[in-house]
Amino acid sequence: MPVPSSDASLKRRSLFKVAGVGAIAAAGLPALAACGDIESGGGTAQTTEGFDFLPTYKEWPLPVEPDLVGEPPNHPSGFTSYPEPTEAVTELPSGSGTYEMTVPVWGDTPSGDDPYFAAVTEAWGGTTINLRQADGNTFADTSVQWLKANEYGDAILMFGWMLGSHTDFRETVVNNFYDLTDIVKGDISERWPLLAGMPTSSWGQSVWSKDPADPDSARIFGIPGNFSGGVGNCVFARTDYLEASNLAMPTTVEELLEVCRAWSDDSAGKWAFGTLDWFVGQWFNAGDSEGWVWDTDQEKMIHSCELPEFTELMEFRRTLWDEKLIHPDAPTGTLDYHALQASGAVLFTQDSLGWWNEFARQVKAGEIEGAIAPLPPLAANGRTPIVSMNTSVDGWTFLNKDLSKEQVEEILDVANWCSSPYGTTEYELLQYGVEGEHFNLGEDGTPVMTELGSKIVGGPVNYKALAGQVQTFLTGDPDVVQARFDYDASIQQYAKKNLFEGVRIEGPADFKAAAQTLWDQQQDIAYGRAELSTIPDMVQTFLDNGGEAAREYYTDAYKSIQDK
Repeated sequence: MPVPSSDASLKRRSLFKVAGVGAIAAAGLPALAACGDIESGGGTAQTTEGFDFLPTYKEWPLPVEPDLVGEPPNHPSGFTSYPEPTEAVTELPSGSGTYEMTVPVWGDTPSGDDPYFAAVTEAWGGTTINLRQADGNTFADTSVQWLKANEYGDAILMFGWMLGSHTDFRETVVNNFYDLTDIVKGDISERWPLLAGMPTSSWGQSVWSKDPADPDSARIFGIPGNFSGGVGNCVFARTDYLEASNLAMPTTVEELLEVCRAWSDDSAGKWAFGTLDWFVGQWFNAGDSEGWVWDTDQEKMIHSCELPEFTELMEFRRTLWDEKLIHPDAPTGTLDYHALQASGAVLFTQDSLGWWNEFARQVKAGEIEGAIAPLPPLAANGRTPIVSMNTSVDGWTFLNKDLSKEQVEEILDVANWCSSPYGTTEYELLQYGVEGEHFNLGEDGTPVMTELGSKIVGGPVNYKALAGQVQTFLTGDPDVVQARFDYDASIQQYAKKNLFEGVRIEGPADFKAAAQTLWDQQQDIAYGRAELSTIPDMVQTFLDNGGEAAREYYTDAYKSIQDK
């Protein structure tokens, strides 16, 4: 189980100096010693450890121990059997308020009239939270305008990867959201025992500073989501097609390319990939935190686009396109990659590991045939593979600053209920719905979603990410859980520590814009709209328009961490 952060004495000290800003005083952290932001050209670096105003951690005893015991967080434990669920919240609060919460949805929006929503509302005490379901594909960008106009209701769910759409998310947080600190600091276990049992690191990552120049202004602004740990994404292969074609699972990038060539047949509507872009970087050492790596020989921060491996990456992606190994409509970004892999039109798909369970569900339901498994860690030109591990919470639920203290406490009652882990009746209802309507117990005793359940409960986010669980596990199809557990064990040797672990960094606005332009230009080369020969100019444009200035910013942040 997680343990609280050290209670080491807190001292004020200078974190680091930034050109044009000078020394920023910092306090509240042992070693790194900062509870204020550090600002440079519009960017901020917020420490996430060691605060003395977080909820006091109190272990919440699990109702049942997992069948597979890993080494969390990077090697999560798992359940291969479904336990008889027990009640987590024995003293249910009575809520009467009505609130609106904005959440992303991918696919069809579920009907709010479905019995699932009424059952959940009744189960957590009667508080009504109406969901404003918004297109997940545009959610990050459109949230900028909602927040500026205060048109997101009483709460909004933001996943971590969405924050980059905001020019200065720290400013967004402190101007729009409720400061939870005085409500949740200290011992909250009597009213909210599950929230008290969440990892201290999760609450630490929910801190932003009101004033970058005032180190004492750091406060808690979000209800943290899950801290899942380990890997969250991979490239899945249709293992049944590999076997039928007498093709081995590739173990290097070069072997992967040969498999792609052997499988693909453009004229027959068969391609190795539906798309391959955001995942492929780690096969070519793309770096941490927006692409930065520390060169120990030069004692210098290097952006991945400056490395020889970047050219290799672009050559690989362009080869996929030129040799018709990738779907011709990949540039549109509108393909249904799940459907393509399920039908056998593509062999490989970059995705979250959640696709493994969903694919298995569809097979067991008789909707599709086949099997998938993740590729092992890959690298090119004889290098050792690297695997980036998750070191942060998935996201946050932010509450509107215009709410009253009593209203916030009522929503925290709901969040406490939602933090119930696997093996509880609360988790079962929240994640699977109503038995007999949204799910049934399969022959192996595990919940199996009905078609309605997949549409209403399984697919949409709904309330499932309103708050993180006290502990997360590998769950679902027992065979998939065992395979995922074994996969996680096999990749630990390749785990790469994030350069900036313990600090949440938001790059300067001009760096964000330059990075977006760099990405767009990568896509142009990958899809044949620009030539590989333009890479040097592309890199220089990136450096001239924010990359070079950001190098100093990230260097200072890195050195400050090393000094702790």
